[in-house]
Amino acid sequence: MQLTDLKGIGPAAVDKLKQLNIESVLDLLFHLPMRYEDKTKLTPISHAQSLQPVLIQGEITKSYVIQGKRTILVCEVADDSGFIQLKFFNFYYSQKIKMQTGKRILAFGEVNHGMHGLEMIHPEFWLAEDIPPLTDRLTAIYPKTEGLPQKRIQNAVAQVLGHLQTGLINLPELLPKDWLEQATLPDLQTALHDVHQPSPDVDMARLLSGRHASQKRLKIEEMVSHFLALQALRQKRQQHQAPVLTLSAAQKQNFLDLLPFTLTDAQLRVLHDISTDLCQAVPMQRLIQGDVGSGKTAVAAGAIFHALINGKQAVLMAPTSILAEQHRLTLAEFFPDNEMAFLSGRLKSAERREQLARIADQAQVIIGTHALFQEDVVYRNLALVIIDEQHRFGVHQRLSMKNKGADKDLLPHTLIMTATPIPRTLAQVAYANLDVSVIDELPPNRQMVNTVLLDNKKMPQLADRIQAACKRGEQAYWVCTLVEESEHLRAKAAEDTYEELQDWFPNLKIGLVHGRLKDDEKTAVMADFKAAKIQLLVATTVIEVGVDVPNATLMVIENAERLGLSQLHQLRGRVGRGERQSHCVLMYQAPLSQNAQIRLSTMRDTNDGFKIAKTDLKLRGPGEILGTRQKGAMQFRLVNLETDKDLLDQAQKLAQLMQKTHPENCQAIIHRWQRQAATLAKV
Repeated sequence: MQLTDLKGIGPAAVDKLKQLNIESVLDLLFHLPMRYEDKTKLTPISHAQSLQPVLIQGEITKSYVIQGKRTILVCEVADDSGFIQLKFFNFYYSQKIKMQTGKRILAFGEVNHGMHGLEMIHPEFWLAEDIPPLTDRLTAIYPKTEGLPQKRIQNAVAQVLGHLQTGLINLPELLPKDWLEQATLPDLQTALHDVHQPSPDVDMARLLSGRHASQKRLKIEEMVSHFLALQALRQKRQQHQAPVLTLSAAQKQNFLDLLPFTLTDAQLRVLHDISTDLCQAVPMQRLIQGDVGSGKTAVAAGAIFHALINGKQAVLMAPTSILAEQHRLTLAEFFPDNEMAFLSGRLKSAERREQLARIADQAQVIIGTHALFQEDVVYRNLALVIIDEQHRFGVHQRLSMKNKGADKDLLPHTLIMTATPIPRTLAQVAYANLDVSVIDELPPNRQMVNTVLLDNKKMPQLADRIQAACKRGEQAYWVCTLVEESEHLRAKAAEDTYEELQDWFPNLKIGLVHGRLKDDEKTAVMADFKAAKIQLLVATTVIEVGVDVPNATLMVIENAERLGLSQLHQLRGRVGRGERQSHCVLMYQAPLSQNAQIRLSTMRDTNDGFKIAKTDLKLRGPGEILGTRQKGAMQFRLVNLETDKDLLDQAQKLAQLMQKTHPENCQAIIHRWQRQAATLAKV
């Protein structure tokens, strides 16, 4: 059955439904309500409570138009118990004519207390002979798009439910029946009817909170499909061959001797995980989580060492040129005798040609930005791809990078690093196709960064603190933020602040870095800052990741209320990288919204990245934290990872059970829920 077989759904409506990701009649069944309206009973007008939606019926006692700044149609309605005004700010002349005194009217809407008693603003209404009978089920309200009325979606869903009941549409049960009985959850058909057309005696609180048994049953099936999809593609990828990168015990010790510091136990544990993976003939797929300053780059260097010893190429891809340059400088210290290449989008043509030739010929370690996966980049024998802050790259960018090493039927090993702490709930779902290692220990002698909140008006107090820090030989960052997503505006704001701070601190050496500077200019400024030739660095959020200046002990973030928790935590991580006590000042513009208050107080109260990420998950949701609001990304139709996290373990175990006992249903359940599963799991 096609969508156009449904009454009221023509080609134009089909195009609108596609905007809601509805491409088949079965998709309509899984387009679930966002809320419900109770039109099963009438409420006497005098019993209507403020801010509660109710269905009332009465007689029109008066109908008139009020002229003023806004023209308002007022319809006064009475029943045996009381009186209410229905108000319409947008109305048609024909509507005014129809609302005649003495006519019966049925109206549904939220009740408010107005100047003249109870009122409804823009209620849904029916007049006289058009008044429908009361429904015996709650009315589902669906997500919709412009040009597709709610009524049309409701009618289409009702038709499909009817066809499901009569058997005209077949929707097989894919979850094991004995498991459903044991979990006291309904079968699929019952669950869909309960969710689309719940009975009026349903536990409304549970339904609205998404905790009804039928909703749980559908959410678990969606989670199961997600785990099965990722596992299927993990298995598919492991069928490929990868270069075997072995390392002897003596060679491992040689690497440790290269380092100018001693690795923490956590770093050694993660390095062991990586080493074990690289010795296998199947592609490594490992995620390294480590809070800011935990030493992920040193661990990445250990992986690169494997490739070098085996005569292979390794690539490290970073989201910004500043971070890529930081990695280049750090790795040059670890591997001074190895050929390196550097590629970013801002290289001049001659420089780019030179670097491309090095990559194709002698370079062993290649570092750069998104430029590394462009078509004209040819690798000689790429065996390892390291992606830093992977969520900041698009899906297709990450796939292109992996495909670069697919010569000779060998896929490169892949190591993903992130300093964005990911709560277990999120990691369990987003990275179920990866092995995960966590660097859960900071290097010794690191002190927690002291964070304070400061109103913008108290700038003089801050000036004294900056002067004192620089007088002690320490350095400071001043980060400018803007609401607008324009690099030009960000740069202009930073330049204005730079000039202003030069007036405030005529005796300090102040530098400026922003996204519109050329790469070599940014590199020069950052090199001067690292060499302590600059005392105060004015910057945009381009310094968010990767900049490592141990002598910097003070971070000032102006208008901090404009940034998300993850970004604030990353920026704060630029200080506290040495042994001295460091400070972060979050300047804000009062008054603060409730969310901004939560973000800033969270930053003040904890340095723990995982606690911060947990709060961030509650405030922003998984999509934004993982950077997954892009094509091919992880999206759930029903599941809310924060409120439904208690179902994850149950769903994960069920997915494993189905692989063993019902393998024939696994692909069908993936197809039912995961249109973009293949793209998702590959990245």
